[in-house]
Amino acid sequence: MLPFYLLTLAATIQAHDLLPGSCNFESNTCGYTSDPDFTSWTLHKDGRFVSVEAAVSDDQEDQIGADGGPQRETSGVLLSPALEQGEWSCLRLVYQISGSGSLEVLQRTEGKSFDRPLWSSQAPSDSWVISSMDLQNTTEPYTVVIEAKPGPSAGSSVAVFEIHITPGYCLDCDFEESHLCGYSNQWNANVNWYVGGGGSHILHNNIPNDHTYNNKTGHLMYVDSIYAKTFKEVAKLVSSMTTVPMTGWVSTRSCGGPGQENQNDWSGTLEEWIPVQVELKAPYSVQVVFEVSFNSASGGRVAVDDISFSPEFCSTDTEPTFDPSIANCDFESGFCRYSQEQMTGSLWRRVSVKPNIFRNGDHTTGAGYFLLAHSWLSPLSGYVSRLIGPTLPGNMKYCLRFYFSLRGFNQTDQALAVYLQQGSSQERIWTQGEKSGEIWIIADVTFQTSKPAKMVFVSTCKSFWDCGSVALDDISLSLGDCELTEGSVLRTLPGHCDFEAGLCGYTQDKQSDSGDWELRRGPTPTSYTGPRADHSTGLGYYLHMEASPMLSGQSVRLLSRPLRGSRGPRCLSFYYHMYGSGTGQLSVHLYKDGEGALLWKLSGEQSVAWLRATVEYRSDIQHQIVFEATRGSSVRSDIAIDDITLESGPCPVTKTEAPVGSSNDIE
Repeated sequence: MLPFYLLTLAATIQAHDLLPGSCNFESNTCGYTSDPDFTSWTLHKDGRFVSVEAAVSDDQEDQIGADGGPQRETSGVLLSPALEQGEWSCLRLVYQISGSGSLEVLQRTEGKSFDRPLWSSQAPSDSWVISSMDLQNTTEPYTVVIEAKPGPSAGSSVAVFEIHITPGYCLDCDFEESHLCGYSNQWNANVNWYVGGGGSHILHNNIPNDHTYNNKTGHLMYVDSIYAKTFKEVAKLVSSMTTVPMTGWVSTRSCGGPGQENQNDWSGTLEEWIPVQVELKAPYSVQVVFEVSFNSASGGRVAVDDISFSPEFCSTDTEPTFDPSIANCDFESGFCRYSQEQMTGSLWRRVSVKPNIFRNGDHTTGAGYFLLAHSWLSPLSGYVSRLIGPTLPGNMKYCLRFYFSLRGFNQTDQALAVYLQQGSSQERIWTQGEKSGEIWIIADVTFQTSKPAKMVFVSTCKSFWDCGSVALDDISLSLGDCELTEGSVLRTLPGHCDFEAGLCGYTQDKQSDSGDWELRRGPTPTSYTGPRADHSTGLGYYLHMEASPMLSGQSVRLLSRPLRGSRGPRCLSFYYHMYGSGTGQLSVHLYKDGEGALLWKLSGEQSVAWLRATVEYRSDIQHQIVFEATRGSSVRSDIAIDDITLESGPCPVTKTEAPVGSSNDIE
């Protein structure tokens, strides 16, 4: 039987072309320091790691940058020294989350208001784990920020064992180091990837020479068919998830050969190492997977070595990168690149609704435009409305997102559907099966097309008694799978919070308010006040002040985490819901140097819809944003907020007022 050892994970990274910012914490912290505004990281003298623990550290352990005072919160921020790396590099982090907690790595650039998230994890482990993240080439100095939050349970901690930064891409690998560049084998009962080579590390080493050094000492990855039984058994070698857009080509060296009766003899069975190149277009997070399958135990062997990535394409005739945003439309300025096809006399209409307490507005701002397919007031008893998008190139996977609202349908199977049209043929890729009332609900559709195609939004009405109104808004298209791109959306919006995963660092003011903001999903408990759903998805969470247990004039306050100052303007945008006859006041304040300044306020009942507010402000020193809601004269004064976004730069000039006389279009 072939001697081999299974692909395993070792918690030691060999020193190989290390760049500044690397550290094994053997005797010091290599210039890494704790942010004094947070809990201090602890350097363990005997364990060669730094950690943040839920409990107080032992006296014999040194605290990095600690001021000797009590820890204010269980959240530690570790800052690297200033780094200047003009070439692309890969950061590998060896860490462990014990009990419960979270770990996040961010990139901080001087002059920018927000840190750019690179990677995060909340998965606990019983041993050290290795993660990889790409650091894009930049001419600006930056700092690596590592934020640890151990859970509240006793014994919870977050520790970092090693930080290694090496030149090149995280996908690159010659398998000479014990961490295997983050590549891992997905266990299969009969066929798996194994580490080959290593010379003296294997007693009976009859593995062929590796490609890197062309000797028995170097390492490679291989699959053997000796235990294969069916063709369906697949050995998978999986890279770590990429953390930045990747467009170019992946190359590797592979070799293989037929099986022999003597499965221990590789001599004469493997062909020469063959270069393989594969184009990669991934403006989203992906994993590269190498798969091998055999139809019998004598199927042979396959080996892989020296994987590399290049931003250049394999050939000069590669088609240009397609920009999927051409299919995006919020209908504020027209139909964008969408067109209509009149089949039975019914067209999608672009309408708007003035803020009111009876009818919902659009999803974009609450007072803008959206599309309406048909309504109860239509003179037609049966018709089809078709909205046709721009042409999309083939051989690509897409993620389509849009918001819809159905009202008054008795049968919803044909109320709204999305088709993929290729020439004269079309394929349905989505349909709605439930009523949504006047709630805007998000739809995610992943589809792939082999040929150029167009998306078609179709609403069908068979009879007057079965039909209602169909509303459509905020169509967006991106490349990739919706399940993979969903987590990467927020990476482009580091100051964004939709409350789907908690408060995003916002905290309740426990000292000067009369209650708490509450996370809620669905309608509030009091009738004729509050939203019926959140703004983000129609099915998620929002933050609201429940007026019932409070007295008139009492308030609740929500505090942002401390924000760094900057010389330029910043734009704060958020959605608010103020519906109810006794609605009080919602205000936004800026706090710095112990003093507060009013940025924005609004009083009284506004609309049954979510409305968008934008606030532009400046602060060149550390500050906090405070949302304050004040209870009105009656229990019908619930106030809610959702989708807070903080961005650098001035607020865009947008028109949110709806024209007079359009509020009946939603009927």
